[in-house]
Amino acid sequence: MTMHRHFETELEELNRQLLWMGGLVERSLQNAIQALVGPDRKLAREVIEEEDAINALQVEIDNRALRLLALQQPMATDLRLITAAMKINSDLERIGDQSVNIAQGIDYILDYPQVKPYADIPRMGAIAQEMVHAALDSFVQRNVEQARAVLLRDDEVDTLRDQIYRQMLTHMAQHSKIIIPAFQLTLVARNLERVADHATNIAEDVIYMVVGRDVRHHALDRR
Repeated sequence: MTMHRHFETELEELNRQLLWMGGLVERSLQNAIQALVGPDRKLAREVIEEEDAINALQVEIDNRALRLLALQQPMATDLRLITAAMKINSDLERIGDQSVNIAQGIDYILDYPQVKPYADIPRMGAIAQEMVHAALDSFVQRNVEQARAVLLRDDEVDTLRDQIYRQMLTHMAQHSKIIIPAFQLTLVARNLERVADHATNIAEDVIYMVVGRDVRHHALDRR
């Protein structure tokens, strides 16, 4: 096998592993939200137990990307793909962490009188999941417009977070027995906000990978 062919094979495997990582993380996030709304303590424990597999895959992907960088001097397009893959890999691992954080807080929420309703958390969770899925799909399709659409949804998540904070503070002020679960729900909202932030990062990396434009901190370039 020639050096070039070996490089192409490794690049394809990097792409495949990254998509597998995305699938694991999407499932983890979906299960964490489902475990909360269910509620389902068993499903929450499964999310926590799967963290090691996500972490191990992150290391494998980073190592493969580093080997590709060392193998030969990639052309500009391949270089952008490899560096974007490493950054996306990191953001996916962090989304997995946020999912675990949500799952770990479920026992605290369920051990106390339930805060009903869960305010806008199910809606916020649905949007966060949609953003992650769309960001990953934009990577698969190399679709810049789809990536830009992800960026424009971040404000929607921030608005829901603020609403949830206000609602939970009101609950805590009115009912002392639900202070702990209400506080935990504010943490869930915070974790979902971070998930949306990481989805935004992935979308930004897709735009950079495809067209070579860095749109971080430049809102007008996102449109």
